[in-house]
Amino acid sequence: MKLINNAIIMAAGRGTRMLPLTKKIPKAMMTYKNSTLISNGIKKLKKNIDNIHITVGHKGSILAKHVIENNVSTIINTHKKGNAWWIFNSFLKYLNEPIIVLTCDNVVDINYDKIEKDYIDKKKPLCMLIPVKPIKHLQGDYIEHKKNIVTSLSRKKKQNIYCSGIQIINPFKINSQFKKEKDFNKLWIKMIKKEKLYVSDVMPKKWFTSDNPKQLKILQKKNI
Repeated sequence: MKLINNAIIMAAGRGTRMLPLTKKIPKAMMTYKNSTLISNGIKKLKKNIDNIHITVGHKGSILAKHVIENNVSTIINTHKKGNAWWIFNSFLKYLNEPIIVLTCDNVVDINYDKIEKDYIDKKKPLCMLIPVKPIKHLQGDYIEHKKNIVTSLSRKKKQNIYCSGIQIINPFKINSQFKKEKDFNKLWIKMIKKEKLYVSDVMPKKWFTSDNPKQLKILQKKNI
């Protein structure tokens, strides 16, 4: 029986580094493959995941209309909230099962069966980061770990893997062990101190993210 049945795409940010493109539309709706970044992500997820949830904020009504047309399960308004706010304040806090978390600017090809097996092999941790190999010109938090338990996240302390923006979490278990946090960085720090933050051995087959117009142009030329 499939274990991971839920996914959430975080798409509430203002996309300031994507200006001037985000003056009129949200970052998630940037053009990609004759569609949009978020439509592409939803389409890929639907092949493996039953329930897809979206966080909206900046230009939320425009984005909400767009993702409703893509038949997502739920829209969560996190306007002016931190990126981890929904874990503690939305209906998902009652979800006692793993949910895969992605960002709207991730374009990724994942083997979900392998990810799920790795999650089970690691005894279903509260949070498991999905790493990638560092890519030139793309910034990320380097992951230092000991036997897959994360010991530090740093932009300066280089390692052979860094954060992809993808993770698997159990919202109910996180709520049972940690007080409310608005942002993932603060939550991760707490988890590291308690040795609750894990990193997977499985990486996406393909991965790229677009944080600014230059990266978006590179992405639009790639076939992911």
